[in-house]
Amino acid sequence: MAETADKTSTARPLSGEALSQLQEWDAAWAASAAAMTANPWQNPVLPPRLLALAALAVSCACTSLDGPATSRWIRASLAAGASRAEVLTIIKMATVMSIHSCSLGAPILLDEAKAAGVAAAGHPPVATPACDRMRSMGQWNTAWDPFFELDPLWTEQVMAAGAAIYASGVFSAKEMELLSIAFDASYTHMYAPGTRRHIRSALAAGATVEEVFAILKICVAMGAETLNLAIPLLAEAGSDAAG
Repeated sequence: MAETADKTSTARPLSGEALSQLQEWDAAWAASAAAMTANPWQNPVLPPRLLALAALAVSCACTSLDGPATSRWIRASLAAGASRAEVLTIIKMATVMSIHSCSLGAPILLDEAKAAGVAAAGHPPVATPACDRMRSMGQWNTAWDPFFELDPLWTEQVMAAGAAIYASGVFSAKEMELLSIAFDASYTHMYAPGTRRHIRSALAAGATVEEVFAILKICVAMGAETLNLAIPLLAEAGSDAAG
C-alpha cells in the first residue's frame, strides 16, 4: 500500500482526558510527557497506518491485554488507512507470540531433565508440513528446536497457525518484521532473542535504522497508557475524598 507520512494524524498515546487533568495538576510535566509520547507521530519516519498498527500490537499483545487501548488503536489504525485484514493479522500475531513461553521453558526443561537423568518419552514419527513450510520461508527459529524435540505434533499445530500468518502476504516482509519488533520489544514482554532476530530480519528486508528505532519509540510512547489508566482514577478518588 503506497502511502506518505501524514503530520495531521491526530492519534496519540496520551488521551485528552488524562492529558487535560495532568495539565491542571502539573503543566510542565504534562508538556514533557505529551512531547515524548507524540514524538513518533510529530516526527514521522513511518506512515501513520504503521505507527497505529504498532501501537495496537503493544496494546493487544497477549502479554498486555489492554482493552481500552486496543479499542482506541483499532479505530486509529482503520482511520489511518489500515484494512480489516491488517488489523486482524495484528491480533493473530498478538495471539501466537505466546509461543515464547516454550522458547524460554523448553530448553531449560531439556537441560534440567538431562541433569536429573530423566529421559523424555519418545514420539512416533509425524508429518510436519507447517514446520517444513516455516523453514522454507526462512521463518524457523532455532529456539523452537527444543519443543519440536519434546512434542513434534503439538509444535506442528502451533506452527500451522503461525505459518498461515507469515504466508498470508497481508504485510510486506519489512512491515511484518517491524511489527514483530513492537511485540517483542514491548515493555510487557522485552523478549531479547526475538527482538534481535526481528531487527536483523527487518534490516535484511530493507528497513532503515531510523524505521526500526521509530518502532522502539512507539513502545516507549505506549507507557502513556499508565497515565490514561491512573490519572482519571486519581481524579475520581480525589473528588470522592473532597466530597
